[in-house]
Amino acid sequence: MGIKTFGELIDWTRDLHQSLAHCLAQCATRHEQEQAKALLEYLATHEAELASIIDEFEHQSAQNTLETRVYDYLQHNTIKTHQTCDEHYVKMDFQGISREVMAFHGQVMDLFQTMSDRAEIPEAKELFEALLTMEKNESMRLARQVGRMDDL
Repeated sequence: MGIKTFGELIDWTRDLHQSLAHCLAQCATRHEQEQAKALLEYLATHEAELASIIDEFEHQSAQNTLETRVYDYLQHNTIKTHQTCDEHYVKMDFQGISREVMAFHGQVMDLFQTMSDRAEIPEAKELFEALLTMEKNESMRLARQVGRMDDL
């Protein structure tokens, strides 16, 4: 991960959500279980929305904040990426898909929390706190929706 600035880190996070959206959508077309297929379609849409939201955060942030160097901030556990879709979601059931996607969001929240905790300038701290709040709120919304789908 060749990330040097906060802006590049935000780009990378947006791209992770977009790649996951693409992978989920691709797997939805091949899944045999209707409930899992519906979940994959919903999750793909949700991940694409998150990528757009993160993109807006970047557009609304001050350029000097985005250009702030990351330095040693990335001494963080690596997030499992979905840059290459091996279509393993096709083989998973509803619960397995839910758990994996929620775990991914947990990793993103941990990253944003770490970045917020280590930010030395107030603008960067504010940016990552806002991203963390957004990710938490979207994860709660996602959990509620997935729970409703599982009840059906």
